[in-house]
Amino acid sequence: MKISSSRTLVLASLVGSALAGGIYTLDECVRGEGFYDSFNFENITDPTHGRVTYVNRTTAERLNLTYATSDTFILRADDTTVLGVNDTGRNSVRIRSNRRHREHVVVFDIQHMPEGCGTWPAIWETKETGWPAGGEIDILEGANDVVPNQSTLHTGHNCSMPNNTLQSGTFATTNCDASVAYNVGCGVKYAQDNNSFGPGFNSIGGGWYAMERTLHYIKVWFWERHDPFVPLDVSSGAWIIDTDGWGTPAANFPNNTKCDIQSHFKGNNIIINLTFCGDWAGNPALYNASGCPLDCVTYVNKNPTAFTNAYFEISSMNVYK
Repeated sequence: MKISSSRTLVLASLVGSALAGGIYTLDECVRGEGFYDSFNFENITDPTHGRVTYVNRTTAERLNLTYATSDTFILRADDTTVLGVNDTGRNSVRIRSNRRHREHVVVFDIQHMPEGCGTWPAIWETKETGWPAGGEIDILEGANDVVPNQSTLHTGHNCSMPNNTLQSGTFATTNCDASVAYNVGCGVKYAQDNNSFGPGFNSIGGGWYAMERTLHYIKVWFWERHDPFVPLDVSSGAWIIDTDGWGTPAANFPNNTKCDIQSHFKGNNIIINLTFCGDWAGNPALYNASGCPLDCVTYVNKNPTAFTNAYFEISSMNVYK
């Protein structure tokens, strides 16, 4: 739970009340094999129309598309099969948390993310039924290795963001309404950080992504693996965290007169997935602008070895409330 007690109070013990407005306590710690208990594999048709077949857990384990140790969890795509035009898509994975969350903080310690032309990896939150009525928060998302990362909100009608928020990133678009402009949402591009996504991220051993959702704002942070300023409560996976000490977020979506966060965002699941092509990565103009060869579907069909590095390696996910 989030504690709003005065800073002048004294923390009697780790089990006692937390102090500041940005202080939370650990609600769920997921590491390695624990992801299998906290998430389910979604064997569904890709809602973003990707060149992908999402497989269930049994199939994923049999095909070595997922495996885990005590402190590492892997999700990956098939990198051996040449696809025919009548095949349904490249085998991959999409997992959804068993629990839904409202106001909370989530911290991901990620060693590696999928890379490659045609890839569209994401870590995000939404309630799939009735989308976008419950809102969507894209924490980590991108396509075709294009940097930097972009964090985005997608909502129902009547939600937009001001341009002058305190953040290190820059709004690419400010209208969050999913029915506007082909559902681009209100997205924040990170500030000149080529290591926030794709091969750059992987070359430095990854880092930490964190998202805080309150009734007053939604914020996203990113710290590189060797950033000397990464907060200790983030890097250590502490039981108590204080987001007030995390510095300026990469993306900041404040509650405002043009967007009531409480009414637009409900209890949402956490989703981790890797698709190919589809509405974003496969958009011909965007795909070609990224410098990728052929057209997206042909490339994904014919070049399985291009996806040897199309995998998530996640050490942990901590949820705080």
